[in-house]
Amino acid sequence: MTISAKTPALDLGRPVEGALWMLTCGLSFVGLTGIVRHIGTDLPAAQQAFLRFGFGVVILLPQLRRMLRAGFPPGAARLFAGRGVVHVAAVILWFYAMARLPVAEVTAIGYLNPVVVMLGGALVFGERLTGARMATVAVALLGAAVILRPGMRELGAGQAAQVAASVCFAGSYLYAKRLAGMMPAATVVAVLSLTSTLGLLPFALWVWQPLSLEQAALLAGTAVLGTFAHYCMTRAFAAAPLAVTQPVTFLQIVWASLLGAVVFGEAVDPWVILGGTVIIGAISLSTLGEARAAAQRRAALLPEV
Repeated sequence: MTISAKTPALDLGRPVEGALWMLTCGLSFVGLTGIVRHIGTDLPAAQQAFLRFGFGVVILLPQLRRMLRAGFPPGAARLFAGRGVVHVAAVILWFYAMARLPVAEVTAIGYLNPVVVMLGGALVFGERLTGARMATVAVALLGAAVILRPGMRELGAGQAAQVAASVCFAGSYLYAKRLAGMMPAATVVAVLSLTSTLGLLPFALWVWQPLSLEQAALLAGTAVLGTFAHYCMTRAFAAAPLAVTQPVTFLQIVWASLLGAVVFGEAVDPWVILGGTVIIGAISLSTLGEARAAAQRRAALLPEV
């Protein structure tokens, strides 16, 4: 399916608000990552993913009831279905990778996602990739390269799964960007939980294993964190262009490194710290620049007194 429906005009002139929403989204996703890393390979990836979204449906059931009564605007059902397909693939791949790789490595490889999203934003939505924005992406990618040190790591199934997951998540986020201009953020998140649960059900049943109450409680926690993260992401998409919100996701490497070191005893790589510092600098300068530009545009529209 293609993302071809026209999107109503959005107020995308709030870069600081968009960056803050995306920052909160990233922190929530890192918390979810920690829980999945703790469960590890004790449960199949498809089963974990299904339970995460199944609990999410329970949380969002009131919203789903209102949504079904209200119906969808024209074209939204196709967009929801398309997002459901790519998101199901993404979460299965991600759960598989997360159980086999260090937290920081999964997060670092995931930086392919915002790169694809930013390029997709230009190709699909016509968002401008100015010189300043391209420079921000380039510096952020340089920071990610410092963290990953390509050519010096042996690649396995876990890394391959995370690369594929990042590309699929990028497709899901592009659908989310289109839907953010058509429906409220809570509805977009609720439908994602429903379509993902239905799509994951056959895969989960195929590999189902008995689970403990502790595992069920932990996966319920991933539903809370994941649902809130997607809500924050949708609010970010409605507040600022993708070129502003996506670089903020690079900050997740800092939180992921701290989580891996403090909770799981994973060694803190000094290259990760250096790369994270480069990324933070690029994001900060980009956000401040976008905020100043938005303020100047608003000032230019004010009538002279």
